[in-house]
Amino acid sequence: MFSLTVRRNFMIAHSLPREVFGPAQGLHGATFVTEVTFRRRELNDDAIVLDIGAAGVVVDEVLDELNYKNLDEHPDFAGKLSTTEALARYIGDGVAAQIRIGRDGRALTGLDVTLRETPDAWASYSLDFDAS
Repeated sequence: MFSLTVRRNFMIAHSLPREVFGPAQGLHGATFVTEVTFRRRELNDDAIVLDIGAAGVVVDEVLDELNYKNLDEHPDFAGKLSTTEALARYIGDGVAAQIRIGRDGRALTGLDVTLRETPDAWASYSLDFDAS
C-alpha cells in the first residue's frame, strides 16, 4: 500500500454548546493542522499515488469553505456540533467527492484525515473506497 499526505492549516470560530465541552461551550477560535492521506495499492504509470499539486488543490478547495468562518453560522453545520471529529469527517467527505472524479482518484483505495488541534491532541477520520 502506498500513500501520499498533504498538510494544510485552517482557522475557524465555533462554540460547542453542551456541558461536556466545559469552557469550549462559548464562542472561541481554533487553528487546525490538517493532514489528508491518500491511499493506493499500486503506483500509477508515473510512479506516483496522485499528483501532489492536484491533491493540494482539492484539499485547499475544501478547506476554503471553512477557513476564517464562524461554524455556528455555516449552513453545513446548522443544528450540528462542529467537533474536531465532525470536522475531520466533513473534510474527508468533501475531498473524497472531488478526488474520486479523475482517473487516478478512482484508483485510490481510501483516504485519512487527521486534524491536529495541538501537538498533543488530534482526531482522525478514515474512508475506504472500492478501487475501480
